[in-house]
Amino acid sequence: MDAKLLQSYTQEELRAALDETGAAYEAFRAKKLKLNMARGKPGPEQLDLVMPLLNALPADADPFSESGDDCRNYGLLSGITEAKKLFADILGANPDEMFVGGNSSLELMFACLQIAYVKGIAGCEPWSRQGEVKFLCPVPGYDRHFALTEYFGVKMIPVPTDETGPDMAAVKQYVESDASVKGIWCVPVYANPTGIVYSDETVRAFAALKPAAKDFRIFWDNAYCIHHITETPKTPLTINAACAETGNTGIFYQFVSTSKVTFPGAGVAAMNTARENLDELEKALGIQTIGFDKLNMLRHVRFFGNADSMRAHMNKHREVLAPKFRIVLDMLDKEIAPLGIAEWTKPEGGYFISFNAPKGTAKRIVQLCKEGGVTLTGAGATYPYKNDPDDSNIRIAPTYPVQEELRQAMELFCICVKRAALEQLVK
Repeated sequence: MDAKLLQSYTQEELRAALDETGAAYEAFRAKKLKLNMARGKPGPEQLDLVMPLLNALPADADPFSESGDDCRNYGLLSGITEAKKLFADILGANPDEMFVGGNSSLELMFACLQIAYVKGIAGCEPWSRQGEVKFLCPVPGYDRHFALTEYFGVKMIPVPTDETGPDMAAVKQYVESDASVKGIWCVPVYANPTGIVYSDETVRAFAALKPAAKDFRIFWDNAYCIHHITETPKTPLTINAACAETGNTGIFYQFVSTSKVTFPGAGVAAMNTARENLDELEKALGIQTIGFDKLNMLRHVRFFGNADSMRAHMNKHREVLAPKFRIVLDMLDKEIAPLGIAEWTKPEGGYFISFNAPKGTAKRIVQLCKEGGVTLTGAGATYPYKNDPDDSNIRIAPTYPVQEELRQAMELFCICVKRAALEQLVK
């Protein structure tokens, strides 16, 4: 195809270009590829980096935490002290306001929703008895957040975002005027899937909210706070610091984990919130479990030592991931940008690139890719109820494939984008 705006093509040129992309597509189908870019999984090279973690707690190791507690036994529901310090340093939080749990921050998010839904929080009736309950969902956003809320029957309200974060005028209007709005999902650093970092003004606007509902909480999922692919990352204002300025310290639950730092499914997750919130949540969590895996917490602490060491470890991840992101962005710049048919983000960290295809083509592109041998996240997944009103947004996950497979996958992706756009235009 000629490198010019697609809208300037004549019908004859469009038909010729469609034939050309169709032939290229069939050539890819003949290769019978089986590549998967559906989820943001760490690649094998990243997992290899952390294999020494398995030796951080050998059979003859001291199993006691710095508090003197035996990590092999029951107890310490909220986690060991040294793990709280480690995560507090990462988040810029107070160790006394940390809860260190199991292997998944999603598990902690689920628990917070479940407690609010079944028992109630902040002295309020359980959500299940309050009639319609609503959650704000910045879009495009994280599909698993939406799945959690939908599971509890909570009504999801999409909120648009830009390069600074959610539309805070809309957030303020909803939160401060409607007591049925109980929460909002946020990924403040390298948001999933856009990769944006919330501006300091946005963080301060969150901290200044005056919710109509006493049991409103900001679910601040800081999953990618140290997942940089640049050597000069931004240093955004933390929700802790912003809320300390306003005195609104109980308004948020903050989450983090090592799922993409060490081993997915075998990492450590943590939650940070005001002490009074933790006291309330721990009453319910103490019914659910006597304690989480303290040996795994101890293993992680002994492996990293401190937060600076964890950050240094993430530089090794950056060396693996930055070239993969560059492959994707370079190919989009070369193959799609000259045609003027799509837009995409260029993140400096995280695990995803958000791609906005021509309206009405995302499902078609994902279908074509699948039939051509590349599995993507389903179109619509980045919106509540999997309903992207423009059928435009596609989440690209570059992290798992090796570089050569990623090049092949992106070559097919670009062919599919062109084909879907041409199919719309050919009369």
